[in-house]
Amino acid sequence: MPLAQALAQQSSQARKPLFIGINGCQGSGKSTLATLLTTVLAGQYHKKVAKLSIDDFYLTKAERQQLAKDIHPLFLTRGVPGTHDMRLLNKTLDSLASTDTTAIPRFNKAIDDRAASDHWDSMAAAADIIILEGWCVGVTPQTEETLFVPVNDLESNEDAEGLWRNTINTAISQDYLPLFTKIDKLIMLKAPSFDCVYHWRKKQEDKLRAKTDSANSTTLMDDAALTRFIQHYQRLSEHLLSTLAHTADLVFELNIQHQIVSQYGNID
Repeated sequence: MPLAQALAQQSSQARKPLFIGINGCQGSGKSTLATLLTTVLAGQYHKKVAKLSIDDFYLTKAERQQLAKDIHPLFLTRGVPGTHDMRLLNKTLDSLASTDTTAIPRFNKAIDDRAASDHWDSMAAAADIIILEGWCVGVTPQTEETLFVPVNDLESNEDAEGLWRNTINTAISQDYLPLFTKIDKLIMLKAPSFDCVYHWRKKQEDKLRAKTDSANSTTLMDDAALTRFIQHYQRLSEHLLSTLAHTADLVFELNIQHQIVSQYGNID
C-alpha cells in the first residue's frame, strides 16, 4: 500500500504517464504484483493504469519459426530477447501516452502464438501509469568474455559456437536497452537463486494445464521439457540477479515460498 501511494503521488506530479517496470524470475509473482498495484491505483487513487506484460509482445509463432531458420534453431522458443516484437511494444507505449484508443496485444501461451486481435484488450484514453512486467525487463548486455563460457547443457550442446547467445546480447543493446532506459521506476522481485525457477515455473505450468483443454494445446510441458525450457533463461536470469539488484529503485528479496524477507531502495 505505501508503494501504491508513492506511485500515485508521483503520477499526479508527472507530465506524462509514469512508466513502471517490474522485474523478476519466472514464477516470482510479477503479474500478481502488477495486478495488485493496478487494482489499488485504479480503485483507491482513480488512476488510469495500463498493465502490460512483455510476454504479450512475443513475435508470432511463424515469425519465430523464420528466426529459427534464418539465425539459430533456439529462437523458436519464446522468451529471450530477440523473440519479442519490440516495434509493436514501442508503438503500444506511444499510443498509451496519447488520447487515442489503444489496442493491447495478448499472447496465448497454450497455443504458443499471439492471440487473435478480437481477444486483445483496449484502453480508451491516455494512461496515467503504465506498468510493464517481465522476466527480462531492465536487463543489460553482457561482456564478450562472459558470453564465451556456456552456463548449462543447452548452451554447450545446442549453441556451442555462441551464435544464439551473442545474437540475444546484440538484441538487448539495440532494441531492449533503449526502451528500458525510459522506465521511471524499476521494481525487482529478487529470487533467492535461479534454482527456484524450476519449482515456481512448474507451478505455473500445472495451473495452465488445469485450465487448458489438452486437445487444443500442444505446448504444455512435462518435467523433462520444462527442465530444458528454463535453461533458455538461466544465463540472463543469473545476470539479472547479480546486477539489477544494485540498480533497481526498489528491491523485494523473496524466499522460496514467495515471502518478502527484506526490501531496500525507494521510489521517492
